[in-house]
Amino acid sequence: MHSFSNRITRLFKINYPIIQAGMVWASGWKLASAVSNAGGLGLIGAGSMYPDVLRTHIQRCKAATANTFGVNIPLLYPDIEKHMQIVTEEKVPVVFTSAGNPATWTGVLKDKGIIVVHVVSSSKFALKAESAGCDAVVAEGFEAGGHNGREETTTMVLVPAVCNVVAIPVIAAGGIATGRQMLAAMVLGAEGVQMGSRFVASTEASSHINFKNAIVHATEGDTLLSLKKVVPVRLLKNKFFEKVQDAENRGAGSDLLKGILGKGRAKRGMFEGDLEEGELEIGQSSALISNILPAASIVKDIYREFKLAIANPVK
Repeated sequence: MHSFSNRITRLFKINYPIIQAGMVWASGWKLASAVSNAGGLGLIGAGSMYPDVLRTHIQRCKAATANTFGVNIPLLYPDIEKHMQIVTEEKVPVVFTSAGNPATWTGVLKDKGIIVVHVVSSSKFALKAESAGCDAVVAEGFEAGGHNGREETTTMVLVPAVCNVVAIPVIAAGGIATGRQMLAAMVLGAEGVQMGSRFVASTEASSHINFKNAIVHATEGDTLLSLKKVVPVRLLKNKFFEKVQDAENRGAGSDLLKGILGKGRAKRGMFEGDLEEGELEIGQSSALISNILPAASIVKDIYREFKLAIANPVK
């Protein structure tokens, strides 16, 4: 397939403006290297990794691909200084930051020659990321899985809003799993797309097969934004979700909700495969995913559909 050229592909030195999100418990070195080898940008999800585990994944990713890859680091991570030290020591070329103030770390990373991208849920935060010196922003609508913006702005509204206020390239995320959606995002002004849910349902994702199968069987309405008083997160509906919703309906405060959430709930669901009591973070695009494929096939299929949609926009 011919490669695609724009500011995003040139920034990352990739063939296709397709970026795999750094999802907790799903995005290890196997997935990141497979996406990068296929011509997209693979990201290691550092949010569920201890520092020494992150270093191992970076080193294995380097050995598995000669192409650009990156690390996604939630800025709320308790051991953030160690994570940042590791990505600089290991000379990781790209870092995506999220869930925090981009002004804190962007300059530090840029001084080391690292390309920095920040995930935002509003045009206000996009401007802050640009002011902090970020090379690009991810505009993530509330259709997205995992931790989410409190504003609940959809991708269809957020992407053009962000494109209107920043000069740096915009990557669209949230509810995107197909090539036709990729084209739609780019018509709105984005220069690339970041996909999480589609890559969770890949052969190389470290998520449990039970979770992958649950994604494949999900339909519209099977996910809902939850835990808004703690950290808004989009979840597949299950027994744990029902407990949370019941507590929220009774007016539970953040302390009670944190008690229900407990420790290791996301690992239990997404990594260990407990579909009843685990926290199953996934996006609305799960309704559009019908198979588990190798990451390379996903990249190829999305780009092929994108090109067909350009040639034939009316299906």
